[in-house]
Amino acid sequence: MAVVTEDVAGVEGRGRYRALTARRVLILSALFIALIVSVAVDMALGPARYTLAQVVSTILSPSEANNQLRVVIWDIRMPIALMAVTVGASLSLAGAQMQTILANPLASPFTLGISAAAGFGAALALVGGVAVFPAAVQYMVPINAFLMAMLASLFIYSVSTLRGVTVETIVLLGIALVFTFNALLSLLEYLASEQALAAVVFWTMGSLTKATWAKVGVTAAVLVFCVPLFARKAWALTALRLGDDKAASFGVNVKALRLETMMLVSLLAAIPVSFVGTIGFIGLVGPHIARMLVGEDQRFFLPGSVICGALLLSVTSVVSKMLIPGAILPIGVITALVGVPFFFSLIFTHRRRAW
Repeated sequence: MAVVTEDVAGVEGRGRYRALTARRVLILSALFIALIVSVAVDMALGPARYTLAQVVSTILSPSEANNQLRVVIWDIRMPIALMAVTVGASLSLAGAQMQTILANPLASPFTLGISAAAGFGAALALVGGVAVFPAAVQYMVPINAFLMAMLASLFIYSVSTLRGVTVETIVLLGIALVFTFNALLSLLEYLASEQALAAVVFWTMGSLTKATWAKVGVTAAVLVFCVPLFARKAWALTALRLGDDKAASFGVNVKALRLETMMLVSLLAAIPVSFVGTIGFIGLVGPHIARMLVGEDQRFFLPGSVICGALLLSVTSVVSKMLIPGAILPIGVITALVGVPFFFSLIFTHRRRAW
């Protein structure tokens, strides 16, 4: 009788697991479809508006479209729309893995100062022509951003390994880094020429309007490089959510996993920031939406975070074109307006219950 009961329980358990997996796959599929629709709408909007049918036909059959429509869609709007996708996906994935390795619901490249550090590094190149890595002067903006973000990440990682350091300490450290690098950025702005100042101010507001196919390619390449590495560590990252001791008992090298993840997070945060400027809260909001929809299992949480971040920034790009007819608002401003209320809700929710 006991054997029969165990068999029935096992069958029911497998059935529930398959149903849960199917539900998660369905959610991810729906999010992906929504992302495709958002990208198409993004390409349809602008000073000259087109229908979705015109956009789709131009994408599928560019040779049959008139020359003006083909140039607008393929050379101007598609790089911007795809830049929103790759940047949103990169920042959201970076935030997701920072929250995982630090066990901190408020962790993201923006809130922990990594984006601010990358911004300061990029501003060094824009204002003073300073190359942190002199051997590659022609790429000094993204390289400066990456190296400064790496330094900030390693600093946060080093502090997080100290005995007695709490989640609250890491958050406060991140806030301190944000203020420090913002102050240094303000100093550079004060010393900059009018032309350099205009470039830095425009860049710090975050904008997709200067997107090119080359920038899209670099950002996408970084994302394609990082995603398989995280996917290979999916089991270890999921185990890490159970706590360091539990993960170590499963054979996970916690210290090496954290260091590798921090390095990849730096890359994911630095490259988009160097191209489009500071865009906040995507790395905070995207992972939490994914977590609410598909849970903590990295097999679903990882693609969920990527798609949610891409969808959020793509929708934000659409909104930036619709608020003021004929004008495109800085996308960083809109993400901040959306992200701040969400940030407050996380703070008050975290006070009531443990993450």
